[in-house]
Amino acid sequence: MDYRNFDINFGADGKTVLVTGAAEGIGQATAIMFARKGANIVCFDLKEGEHTKEEVEKLGRRFVSVVGDITKDEDIKRAVDTAIREFGKIDVLINCAGIGILEKVEEVTDSIWQKTFDVNLTGSFKMTREVGKTMLKNGGGKIVCIASQAGVVALDKHVAYGCTKAGIIQLVKQCALEWARYNININAISPTVILTALGEMNWNNAAGEAFKQTIPARRFGYPEEVAACAVYLASDAASLINGANIVIDGGFTIG
Repeated sequence: MDYRNFDINFGADGKTVLVTGAAEGIGQATAIMFARKGANIVCFDLKEGEHTKEEVEKLGRRFVSVVGDITKDEDIKRAVDTAIREFGKIDVLINCAGIGILEKVEEVTDSIWQKTFDVNLTGSFKMTREVGKTMLKNGGGKIVCIASQAGVVALDKHVAYGCTKAGIIQLVKQCALEWARYNININAISPTVILTALGEMNWNNAAGEAFKQTIPARRFGYPEEVAACAVYLASDAASLINGANIVIDGGFTIG
């Protein structure tokens, strides 16, 4: 492909985008952003994602919900099979499903550690592997994994979460090394605190105000800012970006 001929509007007309964790938060904003650009959405989450469905269909795009658990192989396969049955192929995968349980190192239990890895890292790996197989057969595709600034620098009480996000960044590099020659682009996005409903609840307080003072931009992010980056990375304009980690943190990790 001649990169100079990409759609300068970063359109996604007719593309199929599978978004994990699309029922709320960053995943929801990303699904809606892709729908604005013309994509059809497959939502894979623990719940239906009624609001996401409403917004996507309001934009005139198709929405398919697969309720399932990213820690279960059969649910992952069902999500991928459903997307292919409904739309023929998967053009874009957005790995957004994740959990964050914050504890001091000495207080993290084995069960918290394992659950965090099962959802955040192993789940992202297994979904990437399953979708990647179809992209290898179909001549390529785009994958974006949501990591975190906690995968780049150490943050207090983030040991399990941070280790999984660092693992996602390395997963992206490894997949890019092996799959770039097959026209598959895979990249990570590492946000700072993002003001989803959960982010507002956890950070709209004195601790949040103090944390913002450590960020050069003196603010947190919004879900749409992450979603916009995901759309760019999934566009033809980003065809030479592979194995990268795009940090959206207002400069927090530059020091």
